[in-house]
Amino acid sequence: MTARDDTPAPLNAAPEPHIGLMGRFRNYFLTGLVVTGPIAITLYLVWWFVTWVDGVVRPFVPLAYRPETYLPYVIPGWGLIVAVFMLTLLGFLAANLIGRTLVDVGETLLGRIPAVRAIYRGLKQVFETLFSGKGSSFRKVGLVEFPSPGMWSIVLISQSPNEDIARNLPGQEEHVSVFLPCSPNPTTGFFFYVPKSKIIEVDLSTEDAATLIMSAGVVQPGSAPDPKKAAALAGMANAARIANASTLRPEPAKAE
Repeated sequence: MTARDDTPAPLNAAPEPHIGLMGRFRNYFLTGLVVTGPIAITLYLVWWFVTWVDGVVRPFVPLAYRPETYLPYVIPGWGLIVAVFMLTLLGFLAANLIGRTLVDVGETLLGRIPAVRAIYRGLKQVFETLFSGKGSSFRKVGLVEFPSPGMWSIVLISQSPNEDIARNLPGQEEHVSVFLPCSPNPTTGFFFYVPKSKIIEVDLSTEDAATLIMSAGVVQPGSAPDPKKAAALAGMANAARIANASTLRPEPAKAE
């Protein structure tokens, strides 16, 4: 005779709690939303930017050089390619002697217009600081007690004020200019000077600070889920759920 395994299953192993149809639908829907939401928003922003550049560049290109003249449809991104090529060519020409001369003549003409002069000089300094790679603006993140005592806000630390502004600031302490982004749109905010001792520098990158501000504190820096940790936590949660379910059920009587 062959031995047959008639060992009964342990009585204390309770089945996993049943999830209803609406519960499963909710879990699947939230999972799909978490997976597709960031991808959809990213693709939309990229598509918006490409379409915007195409709309700006297309009027400056002659009709004979547009692809839609010979094709039955518009090629998206063609204007972006033209813009990158033209900016590169313009930078190459501006680096030469003739290009620098033309740039100086243009700046001289703009400098003679009172209203345009201030706007041009301010924008030029901003672009040179941001894209030159030599400036130290917005490389550090700090905390400032704002808008009231006991409330702290994240700020992007910029440069020290010039001599004229620093001379008129009260006190003898060194001040630093900071930018306080607003949530959830970090492109708007407040700019002010604050004493250097009132700033608490934090070990946080500007990208993480922008993510923290845009998410209104929902996404914390360094909170990216580790797959192994997530699996371990899921196993612990499942075991705890089964244990809690088993304690609520009466233990069946043992057969004599």
